[in-house]
Parts: sequence; structure tokens; C-alpha cells
Amino acid sequence: MKDTNFSAESRVLVQGITGRMGSTHTRLMLAYGTPIVAGVTPGRGGQDLDGVPVFDLVEQAQAAVGRIDISVIFVPAYYAVDAALEAIEAGIRQVVIITEGIPPLDMVHLVRRAETTETLVIGPNCPGLIAPHQKLLVGIHPSAVYTPGSVGLISRSGTLTYEIALELSRAGLGQSIGVGIGGDAIIGSSLPQWLQLLDEDEQTEVIVLVGEIGGSSEEEAAQYISETIDKPVIAYVAGRTAPSGRRMGHAGAITAGETGTAAAKITAFKAVGIPVAERPSQIPSLVQKALKSTAQKVSS
Repeated sequence: MKDTNFSAESRVLVQGITGRMGSTHTRLMLAYGTPIVAGVTPGRGGQDLDGVPVFDLVEQAQAAVGRIDISVIFVPAYYAVDAALEAIEAGIRQVVIITEGIPPLDMVHLVRRAETTETLVIGPNCPGLIAPHQKLLVGIHPSAVYTPGSVGLISRSGTLTYEIALELSRAGLGQSIGVGIGGDAIIGSSLPQWLQLLDEDEQTEVIVLVGEIGGSSEEEAAQYISETIDKPVIAYVAGRTAPSGRRMGHAGAITAGETGTAAAKITAFKAVGIPVAERPSQIPSLVQKALKSTAQKVSS
């Protein structure tokens, strides 16, 4: 992940560009200002979408347009990992997978390959990433709810990410970045990885972490924050009333007994001193309090 680059200069490729989702969101990304330089759909090479040239293969796209920094994937579930691997083998080191329903064993193979090549994979089953300062949208975030600012927003959820971004924007708290890392049981990048990236990001002053039931990623993140992260972190955990054993929306959002419950995650955050909002509307006030505390420390 040492070459991670999300900026106005990032050159973006869309895999699955001619499909319904791919074409719709390509137009929305272009409208936001994202520099999409090419698209790939096997069998559709030679076409174009609103001026974006379409190729059959990633290699052909590279040969024609030059450097590609990020690939965003709208390919059907049983082909999505092949598309991601094609991008990785072509040297693309940021891969965003919007697709949901990818077989878990396919993801295990992809995660291993990503680790060996130092590729940052966002997703699958995610809204992707938006960087308001850079006018960079890679995925399906509704750009209207985001404003430039200093709050880094990391989330396991999709639509809840948008709701919280809107709450922050209404309170005059813009975002440095908004990223949904994915709701499946096996995903490409973790909460600790993104916490570290935002801790090192100059535009981010405070981090909002949005978790949900299932797995142990929030507990691991809480421990990581207490040991490693210098910037203030605010947490919110969705699924407080979810019944045990029932999957809630995402493949990874399921509890079993006391494992993966909202209560266990909230306890883990509070145990290391991380403020936890009870509802999204409380997040802006907690962020403002954290920013004020940070400013006082700097001035003293």
C-alpha cells in the first residue's frame, strides 16, 4: 500500500463500463470530475461511453492511454475476481470492487494476491471511495451529500455512510475522504489499514469509524487505535437491535451468541476511550468536541 494515491491526478479505469451499473455510475463519476481515462468490457472494444474509450482487455487500455492508477469494477460476481486479478497483473495498485455476492473462496485468492503485490483492494460489496477536495469519486457514493473538509469517514456500511456524511455536511463539517470498505465477510482492506492511512493523511484531522454487527473487525480496530493512532476517532456501531443468528443486509453482518454483537463492539471502543455515538445525529457534536480538544492541545 506504499503507493496509495487518491488525488485529482489519479487516472481511473472502469471494468464493466458498458453494463447498466457501470455505464450509469461512469457518467456520475465523470460529472463529479473523476478523470476516467478508459473502460474495459470484453467484446465491446472499439466503442466509447461519453468520450471514454472502451477496450477488450486492461493491457490494451494501458497501451492506448498510458498510466492507470485505479480500477473500479462493476463486473458480475462470478467474474469480478478475474477482473481484479487482471488489473493487478497489469500493475494497477488500487482496485475498487463494487460488486456484491462474490464467492468467499474467490476473495481469499484475491486477498492473497493483493498482499503479495502490495495492492490496496476496497470492497467487494461496497460504495467505493470519494475524496471531495480532489473531486475524485470512484464508486457509487452520492456526491451531493459530501463537502470538502477534514473529517475522514471509514465505514463497513454503504447507505449509512451517506447518511452520516449528510449529517456532517449539514453541521458544516466537511470530509477529507469517505470510504466504504465493504460489508462481506471477506474484504480486501481492513479498518486498521484505513485508520493508518487517515492517520498519515494531512487533510484529515478527525476520523469517524462506522461499524456494524458481525465479525471482530471493530474490536481489532479499537485495539489498533489505542496502540497506534494519534488522531481523535469517533465511532458508531449499527445493528444494536439485530437478533442473534440473522444476517442483516450484508453477508458479514451476522451475530452468533455474544460474538460480533453491537454491544461487544461498543464495549471495546469505550474500553480504550473512544467516544461512541448512539445514533448518527450525535456524530457531528462528538466530532466538534474532538476538534476543539485537539485545537486546545495544539495551542497549549
